[in-house]
Amino acid sequence: MPIRFEDFVVGQVDRFGAYAVSREEVLAFAAAYDPQPFHLDDAAAAANPIFGRLAASGWHTAAMTMRMMVDRWQALGGTSLGSPGVDEMRFLKPVFPGDILSVEAEVLAMRPLASRPDRGVVTSRTRTINQDGDAVLSFTASAFWPRG
Repeated sequence: MPIRFEDFVVGQVDRFGAYAVSREEVLAFAAAYDPQPFHLDDAAAAANPIFGRLAASGWHTAAMTMRMMVDRWQALGGTSLGSPGVDEMRFLKPVFPGDILSVEAEVLAMRPLASRPDRGVVTSRTRTINQDGDAVLSFTASAFWPRG
């Protein structure tokens, strides 16, 4: 049975994912979408006082997180109907090739839509965690889910 609005509970925490960050993917994403030197070049990254070595774009980290979320939802039998947006996104720590990322999502609020009784909105706080247990990304977002 597909995942539904009613399957969520305020306060519920779901932990999932094991995304291995590869050097090749960091370079490819940066070349296509965020071509700053510290995402593309070892020497420039080493000279950067924040990173010190080649680092993934924060936007790449967000994209890897989204991939883990969709994989999780599909494993549970569905996907969201879309999202009205993301709030409070923070890039907390650099992500490096070789890191293993996972996700922790906590349901903060839920509400059925009066204007669309076939769906509801679930708001969650999501954190992406590296292999050392450090949060590297956080955001709050809402998603539409089917009801019934």
